Amino acid sequence: MTGENPRERRRERARRRPVRRFQADTTVPSPCIAVCQIDMANGLCLGCRRTADEIREWPILSAEEKQQILQSIEGRKAEEAAG
Repeated sequence: MTGENPRERRRERARRRPVRRFQADTTVPSPCIAVCQIDMANGLCLGCRRTADEIREWPILSAEEKQQILQSIEGRKAEEAAG
């Protein structure tokens, strides 16, 4: 009978624990404009100016990390405009 053995009780409790599901942050909109092509000269997307790593990781980043990337994009655009 389940529950009599301490080992079985622990397994049963573990089985009933709620499964933690990943909750993606959606508060910061993606800068993607559906022009998805990486410029091989600088490694940035021609549309959104993100690196391939930034694009790939976007869904799992925190809002703070996404805001940092958006700031980096603005800096990249300013550098391109200046130079």
